[in-house]
Amino acid sequence: MKKKLEVLYEDKYMIAVVKPPGVPSQSDRSNDEDIVSGVKNYLFDNSDSDTEPYAAIINRLDKPVGGIVLLAKDESTAAKLTDLLQKGEIKKYYQAVLSGELKDESGKYEDYMTFDKKNNVAAISAPSAKGTKKAILEYELLDEFETDNGILSYVLINLITGRHHQIRCQMAAHGTPVYGDPKYGKLKAGKQNNQKGKKAQRGPRPNQKQNMEKGIALYSSRIELPHPVTGEKLILKSEPEGGAFSVIELDEF
Repeated sequence: MKKKLEVLYEDKYMIAVVKPPGVPSQSDRSNDEDIVSGVKNYLFDNSDSDTEPYAAIINRLDKPVGGIVLLAKDESTAAKLTDLLQKGEIKKYYQAVLSGELKDESGKYEDYMTFDKKNNVAAISAPSAKGTKKAILEYELLDEFETDNGILSYVLINLITGRHHQIRCQMAAHGTPVYGDPKYGKLKAGKQNNQKGKKAQRGPRPNQKQNMEKGIALYSSRIELPHPVTGEKLILKSEPEGGAFSVIELDEF
């Protein structure tokens, strides 16, 4: 990878690293170096063994999304982490900049989604649709910015279920797409007017032609989980900076 691997946590069972925006979680058609390969190279370079290290990614992130990813170093730990994930015992929080104004300062979205593997796109669907799955997330407004192109909402998202493209699809479907997302939203801020009477901060005019390496304004910033072997509570944090998030002035939350 172009950037040095940023390791947040590591022991003999697992490792947590920061995936830069634009880097695939796993090998894909682009043939770009992916985060799994990067972790394997890191583990190999820091080991006395000549065998290829084991690295299984637990929480995959979309290519344009940056942030924390967990990887297991052996099959047993991978199975335990996957079980924790499926049981909802791994809490995943994201920071995002949304194009437009939220109806409420906090809320919960419960939708049904389908995913078209052929075209790599998710959609909100009827509960009875073939292959539909329930998608749930909670959000909280952290700040609001008024730009030359409209209002941007800076939010914290608790991702309760983990569907393909879930946050991107749901936020767009509810009228506030993730800023800079070419698949589910426009490459510019929303054009809604500020009707809440809140004092908004003026930010720079968004760049309507986002560089792919900047990714989109969605970032896996916090993961909480019990250690798969010891049971110790782990809290992993990473703050977004630059890239698509440069459209606003970030504070730590």
